[in-house]
Amino acid sequence: MSACSGPRPAKIEKHMMKQTIGFALLVLFLVHGFPARAQQSGKSARIGLLSATSPANLAPRIGVLRQSLRELGYVEGKNLIIDERYAYGKLERQLDQAKELARLKMDVIVTGGPVGTRAARAATSTIPIVMAQDSDPVGEGFVASLSRPGGNVTGFSTLSPEISGKKLELLKESVSNLSRVALVGNATEPGNAQKVSETRLAGKAFGIDVQYLELKAREDIEAIFTSIEQHNARALIVLRNPIANLIRQRIIDFMVRSRLPGILASPSWVKAGGLMYYGASLADNWRRAATYIHKILEGAKPADLPVQQPTKFDFMINLKMAKQIGLTIPQWVLMRADTVLK
Repeated sequence: MSACSGPRPAKIEKHMMKQTIGFALLVLFLVHGFPARAQQSGKSARIGLLSATSPANLAPRIGVLRQSLRELGYVEGKNLIIDERYAYGKLERQLDQAKELARLKMDVIVTGGPVGTRAARAATSTIPIVMAQDSDPVGEGFVASLSRPGGNVTGFSTLSPEISGKKLELLKESVSNLSRVALVGNATEPGNAQKVSETRLAGKAFGIDVQYLELKAREDIEAIFTSIEQHNARALIVLRNPIANLIRQRIIDFMVRSRLPGILASPSWVKAGGLMYYGASLADNWRRAATYIHKILEGAKPADLPVQQPTKFDFMINLKMAKQIGLTIPQWVLMRADTVLK
């Protein structure tokens, strides 16, 4: 009988069985494995969230973040914990909230704006901080430069020089004989001064008078409404800031009553009944923030991850609001919109 025709030695069969089992386990790991850090430590990744506004205002962006993290293998209740802190417009609360997240030893702190970033940076110099939507991280001193952040802060900026002029251009194309625009902002918001300056420069180019109105507290809004009416503004631009977000519906209701078109602070304003939004895609910023969280959890250092500027811009129009205020938006403007609500 030849050597190959008889029964296999037990040692060979045992060796082959081990190889088969090892290969099967490798396949299972590759198909179903969780992120490396969670696997190695056996612990859930802990992400702290800081926002100066409210859960309702931030909900769409948090939804994008959660979905993006799921796609990267992070599932709440399995290997992920998200600990959220909201200031509801009481900006002085953010530092205490940031310190609390630092004491809880988060793996990463995600901030929903410069107020949160400033607080997180003051609370910790070691826990990585990912900015999801900061206007001017270099100007605020959060990072040394966009390409080489240094320190423990990195993330995504919403600042792009052409946005302010584009907003005014879209209003001019949508509102016939536009001569005066009210601009509502908050001087404490990073990037505010640059946005006001760029809007005024664009106003001169377009022959439009830009009236800047400072919104420091909720109580200022009635005086702002009166000033808009007295100066006979024909349109309104609202810059992003936590105070405006908290009284969003009051501002939208005023615009409907006054038949006042405008470009507003975020997509959520348009969904709540406002007319237009143009600016960096906040959803895209939060989606990309998930990739930075993943890289940091895998061992990357914030100092080595460049701060990225917006690459996607959203233009939204609410035709229901246009009808309410008696505005017919030209077809060529509608064709340029990414989203049209009817």
